[in-house]
Amino acid sequence: MAERRSGGAPTVLRLVLGKRLRELRENAGLSYEQAAQTLDVTHATIRRMEKAEVGLKIPYVEKLLRLYEIPESEAEGFLTMARQGNEPGWWHDFRDVLPDWFSAFVSLEGEASMIRAYEPHYVPGLLQTEEYARAVLGAGMPKASAEMLERAVALRTERQKMLARPDPPLLWVVMDETVLRRPVGGPDVMRGQIAALIEAAKKPNVLLQVMPFAAGTHPAMYGPFHIFRFQVRELPDIVCSENLRDAVYFDRYEDVSVFLEALDGACVQAEAPQSTEDILKRLGADLPGR
Repeated sequence: MAERRSGGAPTVLRLVLGKRLRELRENAGLSYEQAAQTLDVTHATIRRMEKAEVGLKIPYVEKLLRLYEIPESEAEGFLTMARQGNEPGWWHDFRDVLPDWFSAFVSLEGEASMIRAYEPHYVPGLLQTEEYARAVLGAGMPKASAEMLERAVALRTERQKMLARPDPPLLWVVMDETVLRRPVGGPDVMRGQIAALIEAAKKPNVLLQVMPFAAGTHPAMYGPFHIFRFQVRELPDIVCSENLRDAVYFDRYEDVSVFLEALDGACVQAEAPQSTEDILKRLGADLPGR
């Protein structure tokens, strides 16, 4: 059963492999205890492997695949993916500024075919300019050195490259009007950020909607969250809800559906994507100076 997870959630490939291991065990008609006996471990270890809460030890996987009577050719492909799943992602180079919970976020973000988000506070990281990101990260990392801050900005910039790859995900964001009126970094920074949002909204894989003050209350207004959708059959939609210290990840249908319904409702109340450019230009013109 999928469950609520917090802290250092697993990478996408490990999630896929864990779910496949569970399917193979169930298809073989074996219990957790029977699989555990083969490895001389507790049944809890098998559960953790299938939930991708631990890395996959290759000798363990080899024994399980033999127990499940998986053909050698198929087993070799699985083992290759298991080895890949244990390798650090590109973001490992930024581990000095990347908390465990956020490495999971970056992994989900990079493999998703669709990313939906509600943001009541700031422009989402994938759409931030360097100057805007520097101001936001500086506020969130007040004790960081100048070097660490620039590393965090570089990580954010690196993440944004996914939107320009040959098979980019669809990014669909609802932002409160507050986001666009909050003077992050000063008028010049906001002017640059709004101009960048106007260009982003022209991309075929980016949908931006603004939730105006006049819309009043709406079902998503409790806090920021992201919903990740994937093309691989093993993965359900996954929700990431952030807080000051870390994030909580949801993948159970009954949890995810609450966020989906809230975001669908917010999309209905927000201004249509076709109106976004005009709204951004109007808000940009309201900025002081020039």
